[in-house]
Amino acid sequence: MTIRIQRRRWMAAALLATALSACGGGGGGNSGIGLAPGFGASPPPAQKIIIDSDYNTMSDDGQLGVMAAQLQAEGKVQVMGISVVSGNQWLRQGVADALMSVERLGVGDRIGIYAGANYAFNHDYATIEAEMAAGSGGDGYLGAWSSPEPRTDADLKPSPDGFATHTVLQRRSAVDFIVDTVKANPNEITILAIGPLTNIALAVKQNPEIVPLIKKIIYMGGAVDVPGNTTRYAEFNWWFDPDAAQFVVRLPIPQVVVPLDVTDTVFLTKPIYDRIAHPATPTAVTEVFRKLNGYGFSGTNGFENNPAYTQNIWDTLTLAYLIDPSYATETVERYVDVVARPGAADNGRSVGSASQPAGPVLQKMTVVKKFDNARFFDLYVDLLTRPVPIALRPSN
Repeated sequence: MTIRIQRRRWMAAALLATALSACGGGGGGNSGIGLAPGFGASPPPAQKIIIDSDYNTMSDDGQLGVMAAQLQAEGKVQVMGISVVSGNQWLRQGVADALMSVERLGVGDRIGIYAGANYAFNHDYATIEAEMAAGSGGDGYLGAWSSPEPRTDADLKPSPDGFATHTVLQRRSAVDFIVDTVKANPNEITILAIGPLTNIALAVKQNPEIVPLIKKIIYMGGAVDVPGNTTRYAEFNWWFDPDAAQFVVRLPIPQVVVPLDVTDTVFLTKPIYDRIAHPATPTAVTEVFRKLNGYGFSGTNGFENNPAYTQNIWDTLTLAYLIDPSYATETVERYVDVVARPGAADNGRSVGSASQPAGPVLQKMTVVKKFDNARFFDLYVDLLTRPVPIALRPSN
C-alpha cells in the first residue's frame, strides 16, 4: 500500500469536517490617486467569499477555514458563510465538525454554517460499484461512501476537542443561502468550490437568474493533464457528483480551476508539519492539527514516524490564489468539461481542451499548473499558527 493510498484512507477515517465563515469588513477603495499602501491609500476592499465545502475538522477543508478567518481578521476577505455538502464525509458529520470549527476559533457568533445536499444527483453506491468493477483504478478513495451514513447525532464522531456547545446551524438551507447572498451582493461574491458541486448546481437550477451575478468560482477539482485519484480518470471532488460538476463548469461564469495537476506538486513535509504542530506558542488550532495530521509524521494513531512521508495540499491553494493570483507561477487557458456517465469507468473525468470542441459550448477558464510552493508555505504556516480566538472586524 502506498503512502498516497494510506493518506486517502486516513482522511476517510479521521474526524473530517470543520468549517467557518467569517463576516468581517473591508476598507473602501482609494480616492482615485495612485498612492502606495502606507502613504495615505486605503487598503483594497475585502473580497467577499462563500466557502462551499465538504468540510472536515483539520484536513484541507478545515485548514482553509482557519486561514480564511485569519485573513478576514486582517481585512483581506469577508467570508459570508460556509455551505456544507457531502463529500469527504456525510453531511451531518460535516456540519457538526464545521460548527465546532467556528466555535474553536471564537467566531461562532459571526459565522453561519448552512447545511446543503446530502446526496449527489445521480451517483449512488450501486453506480459506484459498477465503476470500480470496470477497472477504473486510482486509489479508490470514496469519501462518505467509505463509512455508514450517520442517521442521528448519536452516530456522530466528535472532534478531538469535542462537539460545539453553543454554536447552532443556520435555519436557511445552503442553497437558499447561496442564492440570497449572491443576489444581495451582485458581482461581488467569489465562491471557493472545494467540494462536490451539488449545492452550487442546485442553487443555479432553482434560481438561474444568479448566474450573471456571481463574480467568480475558484475550484479545487478536476485532473486536466494528469491521472485522477479516486479513479485513474477522475479527481474525487468532481467524481462524487459528476452531473453537478458538468452542469456548473459549463455555466457562463468566470472560473479558475486548481486541479490535481498542481496539487500533485505541493506537499506538506515533516519540517513544515513541525512548524505548525510544534509552534513556540500552541493554540487550539495547532493542537487539533497535530492530533489529526500527525499520521505518518509523528507516529501518532499507531503509525510509525516516516521522515519521507508527505501529504498532498489541496483546497488551501484556492484561498492563496484568491488573495494573490501570482501564487500561481504557471497557468493555461482551457475549455473545461466533465464527463457524466454514471457507471462508466471514466465517470467524473475532467477534460481541458485548448480550443472549443464540438458539442456543448464550454467556458474558457484559467487552469493552474504550478505554484510558488515556498511562498505558499510561508503563508500557510503563518495563518495556521496565529493566535485564537480570532478578533474579527465589524461587518459592513
